Amino acid sequence: MTRRYAYVSVVSVFMLASCLLLAQQNQPTAPFNTQGVTPPPGSNPTPARMTFFVTSVGMGKGGNLGGLAGADAHCQALAAAVGAGGHTWHAYLSTQARPGQPAVNARDRIGTGPWFNWSFAQLGAPQNAVISANLGELHGDTLVQAQRGSNLFKQSTRNEHGQLINGVGDTPPIQHEILTGSKWDGRAYDDNAEHTCNNWTSSTTGSAQVGHSDRIGNGSSWNSSNATKGCSQTALESTGGAGLFYCFAIN
Repeated sequence: MTRRYAYVSVVSVFMLASCLLLAQQNQPTAPFNTQGVTPPPGSNPTPARMTFFVTSVGMGKGGNLGGLAGADAHCQALAAAVGAGGHTWHAYLSTQARPGQPAVNARDRIGTGPWFNWSFAQLGAPQNAVISANLGELHGDTLVQAQRGSNLFKQSTRNEHGQLINGVGDTPPIQHEILTGSKWDGRAYDDNAEHTCNNWTSSTTGSAQVGHSDRIGNGSSWNSSNATKGCSQTALESTGGAGLFYCFAIN
């Protein structure tokens, strides 16, 4: 009798395990996260978790980005191509005051954070995925925040495909000069010099303030390191740029 009960128990356990395994196999698979690659036809991508990237390509016209609207549209198009178009994207760019037009601060255009790069979308939350928790941390508004710094550096400053931006020490072309037109605090310049290629509409005269995505050289600032030699595509490339800029999701 004992043997029969033991046999029944073993069979019951085996059947229960088989049912659980079958049920697990029949569970619908999670939607494929296509962020970082082109979504395949008919796919059901998960909501995009990336909320920051550097443009993988510029607009090919130097500092002429079509103004803030053109730059924002470029961010939106690049994000949409990798499955992150559900967010509203803005370029991190300041503009200077003009007659009848007040200055615009880059920091006022990008929402309130937190912001995550491509790594967060693909891998969860590795150490270099969090760019910044908020605007104060991003710009070092307080002494403590300035000492701590944001998490924006070479390994975290990636484009929408998750690729690193070529910087100092990498194989040319170096492209670490990122257009911002901004001071260290993320605000527009209020002097008489040209810092924004005529508010991002000029590819001829003027200059643009840039940051360094790898935070190497000229103050090592991600958003305000030096001025370019001009606004043409050639001028931007001559000093280690390519007309790239930062994109942040505002929602």
